[in-house]
Amino acid sequence: MGAADRSPWARGRVLASLAVLTAGLLAFHSAVPNTVGRLGSLLETFLPWLGLTVPLLLVLALLRRSTIALPALLLPAAVWVHLFGGRLETGDGGAPDFVAVQHNVSDENTDPAGTAAALIEAAPDLVALEELTSSALPVYETALVSDYPFHAVVGTVGIWSKHPLSGIRPLDIRPEGIPEDWSRGMRSTARTPWGDIAVYVAHLPSVRIGWGGLSAGRRDESAGLLGDAIAAERLDRVILLGDLNSTVDDRGLAPVTSRMDSAGRDFAFSWPAAFPVARIDHVMARSATLTDVRTLPTTGSDHLPVAAGIRLDR
Repeated sequence: MGAADRSPWARGRVLASLAVLTAGLLAFHSAVPNTVGRLGSLLETFLPWLGLTVPLLLVLALLRRSTIALPALLLPAAVWVHLFGGRLETGDGGAPDFVAVQHNVSDENTDPAGTAAALIEAAPDLVALEELTSSALPVYETALVSDYPFHAVVGTVGIWSKHPLSGIRPLDIRPEGIPEDWSRGMRSTARTPWGDIAVYVAHLPSVRIGWGGLSAGRRDESAGLLGDAIAAERLDRVILLGDLNSTVDDRGLAPVTSRMDSAGRDFAFSWPAAFPVARIDHVMARSATLTDVRTLPTTGSDHLPVAAGIRLDR
């Protein structure tokens, strides 16, 4: 008896097995070990995209006229909706008290003035920038000063604010072995009408994907240092803006995401700008709620700007 002559209940067992495997990876991604090539983090970085296997397997099941594979596909579909369905909602999350924008402007950006103009159009109260260069910094300062009279820069990161800033200091998030001139973190206090808010800006080390998996050791170490700093912060209200080089689903950011509202309910993919597949640029908050997270139009950077509405807990 040929494959085409077999009962619909006998066809598609491999497809059904793949459906169950997909559901398992979605539901128990934290069980995938990070010991070899940080495969767990690699899976979690692109976890929402695992849902694309469902329509692919559906097409194959229909072609095979498989009775067993079709109901099996309900399992990964249900798990995906449970995990990520809320991120597709467009309902109003409530009126924010203010808006913050985070943008890795790229050290290869040839249009810093245009980039600054694009950020101003979003009318945020806070603007955090990373990968500031000595040549581009004066352009950003000139372009943003009229709308944001208060600003501070530490190393290659900076904050521009409509509210007065104080308590400005570097934030040491250097992994072991990184030179002392590596400065990609800062902390300040924004004095707002709702009270003082600790504002952190951070740019965690980059990761690389190769045949050996994900190279993220330094990023994870830096995330741990950032998480420790936030945990030690004395002000109740904290806003974190930065390029964290991973997504909120990645366990490597757990020292940070476990302490903050990371607005995982929105996709807002920010990288790469040409075809965004992951949100590695973040606005997070403590003792506050992120009402919405969205990306802004492309600039001269390889990242999209990310804007978030923030409602402070009363």
